[in-house]
Amino acid sequence: MPKKLTVPTDADVAKKWADVTPGRSTYYQANTPAAASKWEARANGSSGVFQAAISSGDMAKKYAGGIKKAGGAKFARKVTDVGAGRFGPGVSAAQPDMQAGVAPFLATLAATEIPDRGPRGSPGNYQIVQKVGDPLHAKRLALLGAS
Repeated sequence: MPKKLTVPTDADVAKKWADVTPGRSTYYQANTPAAASKWEARANGSSGVFQAAISSGDMAKKYAGGIKKAGGAKFARKVTDVGAGRFGPGVSAAQPDMQAGVAPFLATLAATEIPDRGPRGSPGNYQIVQKVGDPLHAKRLALLGAS
């Protein structure tokens, strides 16, 4: 006669997870950086899988379903309960990355020559936008290896 599995309640599993997991932060801190090279190699090798996944016929439906399942209330709760406390330290930790990310675009802007601004409504003013936008777009594509 088949037996049924003994399964804990969802509340018990969630409580144990919430009690035990915060104590694993030292394990996370010690072991996660060592996995970076594996992550990079595997992520680079999976671009075809990524393309297939986002191109599947029902992807838009799955995407919308995930948003509906999570809902705005969860988003708001997580921003309040988690995001607000992590925001400041996250910004501080990201300063070198932000600087490295913005530097090539600032250099592109510094090297861009634009014509003098014309009177309000002048069609020439749109050329200024294009003279700024085109090199920034080209730089973005070059940095992504897409040009």
